[in-house]
Amino acid sequence: MTKSTRSRPRVAAFFDMDKTLIAENSGAIYMKHRYEAGEIDGLELARQGLVYLRYKLGALDVGAWSRTAMAGFEGQTEEDLRASAAGFLDAVVETIYPEARERIEWHRKQGHLVAIVSGSTRYVVEPIAAHLGVEHSIFTRLEVRDGRLTGRVVEPLCFEAGKIHWLRRLVEAECIDLAKSWFYTDSITDLPLLEIVGHPVATNPDPRLYREARRRSWPIRIFRQPGPTPAEAAPQD
Repeated sequence: MTKSTRSRPRVAAFFDMDKTLIAENSGAIYMKHRYEAGEIDGLELARQGLVYLRYKLGALDVGAWSRTAMAGFEGQTEEDLRASAAGFLDAVVETIYPEARERIEWHRKQGHLVAIVSGSTRYVVEPIAAHLGVEHSIFTRLEVRDGRLTGRVVEPLCFEAGKIHWLRRLVEAECIDLAKSWFYTDSITDLPLLEIVGHPVATNPDPRLYREARRRSWPIRIFRQPGPTPAEAAPQD
């Protein structure tokens, strides 16, 4: 990105994805999709479920796990990975919180720049961003050579302080005023980013973030679970 030539700073609204914009973990949805497609067996599905449990308990080295997991994609083409991700997009869309859509639209109407900031890869984040009409997205980058994945992650991983590293590129390019900007997230792991914006919002917070938000008097938002609209839920004649 090149440095912005804007004369006036912009206000931005940054959204974490998993459990903030969507009610489920996108990685878990992807693994279920792979299982149903016959790409992995039930044992691997169960193993990944345990990995996610360790993450929620704060007992997982996310960096080490991500590097190991991404190594399994070595040699796969970007085209195939995008096609695989597209196969479970509908399942992810169904889990988008209605209030998340509303908050995105509210910020858009205020003239704010809206961006998704996620530890997931672009192959998951970009289709969701496109569906929501979000122009900007920040994600974990995978190394690609000649159209194929090398199995390596472009450091740093877009997680914890690594999110700030990649976010600052967008901040510079779009001349964003962080002191006037917003960040929505469910996870205590995003505390570094919450601390650098003027409007931190604990959204569907995990227990540790909930306690921190209460201690700092940060706003707390709890989104209702996605489901059919009243019209869709009504019995049909």
